[in-house]
Amino acid sequence: MADEQLTYRSAGVDIDEAQRALRAVMGSVKATYSENVVGGVGGFGALFRASFPDMEQPLLVTSIDGVGTKTKVAAMVGDYSNLGRDIVNHCVNDILCQGARPLFFLDYFGCSRLQGLMFEEVVKGMAEACQEVGASLIGGETAEMPGVYNEDEIDLVGSIVGLVDLEKKLPRGKMQPGDVVIGIASNGLHTNGYTLARRALFEMGGLSVRDAIPALGRTIGAEMLRPHRCYFNAVHPILQDTEQVYAVAHITGGGLYDNIPRVMPSDVRVVIEKRSWTPLPIFQMIQQTGNIPEPEMYRAFNMGIGMVMIVDRFIASAVVQRLNDVGESAAVIGEVQAGSNEVQIL
Repeated sequence: MADEQLTYRSAGVDIDEAQRALRAVMGSVKATYSENVVGGVGGFGALFRASFPDMEQPLLVTSIDGVGTKTKVAAMVGDYSNLGRDIVNHCVNDILCQGARPLFFLDYFGCSRLQGLMFEEVVKGMAEACQEVGASLIGGETAEMPGVYNEDEIDLVGSIVGLVDLEKKLPRGKMQPGDVVIGIASNGLHTNGYTLARRALFEMGGLSVRDAIPALGRTIGAEMLRPHRCYFNAVHPILQDTEQVYAVAHITGGGLYDNIPRVMPSDVRVVIEKRSWTPLPIFQMIQQTGNIPEPEMYRAFNMGIGMVMIVDRFIASAVVQRLNDVGESAAVIGEVQAGSNEVQIL
């Protein structure tokens, strides 16, 4: 034993595999580069040309987030293919709430032991999601840390930088009683509430990711891994065409109760009519299996509404029609009233 030589690989970190996996995804990554990318993946820092001649007062908008314990469901199913899309779409939606379009994206991929094919799957999903919204995937960190992460466990975090002209920054205008709340449908849990969902379904309910949801004709695992929807291509053009969209809220952790007040002034409240839509079957299953109170459901989950737009009542019908015409499922779900920066769900 005294003559045994210790290497980084034998200690649990395989640098060669990390380099191989990175080379395998470079084609997908470089396909996202715009003309503003001066130096991307490979250097000690990425370089992006800050030239925005079409804007009078350009503002950079940043955000960072993670996919949370959705990674555990991915491990249970053995399918990591949508996690890259999840993190990009989540971050793009976040800066859309300031009216911003994405410029570039960076990721953090943490694990106990790097599995190259899994890494490739995740990064290719990120690259595809970036291409769909015109963002460049210009950097990232792959951290192999045995002893910090459990075996076969990963952590995925993303950081985005976007751009908006000062005059188009959200929230804007004067939101006032009589304005209308438009809800745009989610396709499931997106990237929030998975700790509660896993506790309800798998621990309390004794269910498996392989069990079917009869109303949907698919398994619980497949339903929980549906990718977080991206609303940028549907919503951003509307923001450019009218000043009567006063605010946009991404419905993530905290649900409707906590996210809408983030974009409201202090002298109004929002009243949501929950009869305006039907929550998806996965939410009904979680609530019934875990015996979760309804207010807790609306605080932990999006309950079928992934994004909210608050608009002047005179343009509400046109905005809903425009969203539906491009493939979203949108409807009026509430209104603005005099109040004190709160959300009431009736």
